Amino acid sequence: MPMITPPIDTNRKAKLEAFDRLLTIMDELRLNCPWDKKQTLESLRHLTIEEVYELSDAILEGDEEEVRKELGDIILHMVFYAKIGEERKSFDVASVLNGICDKLIHRHPHIYSDVEANDEEAVKQNWEKIKLKEKGNVSVLGGVPTSLPALVKAMRIQEKARGLALTGNTKRRSGKKWRKRWPSSRRNSILIMASPLIRKKRRLNSVICYLA
Repeated sequence: MPMITPPIDTNRKAKLEAFDRLLTIMDELRLNCPWDKKQTLESLRHLTIEEVYELSDAILEGDEEEVRKELGDIILHMVFYAKIGEERKSFDVASVLNGICDKLIHRHPHIYSDVEANDEEAVKQNWEKIKLKEKGNVSVLGGVPTSLPALVKAMRIQEKARGLALTGNTKRRSGKKWRKRWPSSRRNSILIMASPLIRKKRRLNSVICYLA
């Protein structure tokens, strides 16, 4: 399948100038603002998590103006981390961006190479296979972050486990692989992990609605 060439972006210059402006402001704040000067990778971590949840809320509420604002906060955090990395001579924004560009090209061989993937499931399977080779994980579950909230982790494990079951040619073969690779006790444990947390979240949401 030939690659579709994106149309010319007539606003590309303005986008690059806006990013350059943010980099300049970050440099200035890091040198002159007492709060910004004190920040570390560790001190920003919990703030970044909060910003991501605020973005999530804006998306769920369908508020695109808030999405725009929250994306700005998150991009600021990414630039902040890159600035700290540059100061520590570990990485900078160029190496960060080039790294993700290289990763996207490598994990999309159906676009940038001669691998065939004609549907979404084939793309997902290729992605997981390449990721396994890159990271040397024994299984796809090795890519699930340990610090994820328990409910989110349970959902991601379920998704990845389901992806393993889709490697067969038929649904029957898929089901057999799912049962073979994931004994009933382990399959059930995924759902058991999620159930009480789902109930707690629902109760908490009820309390919030009552107090609002």
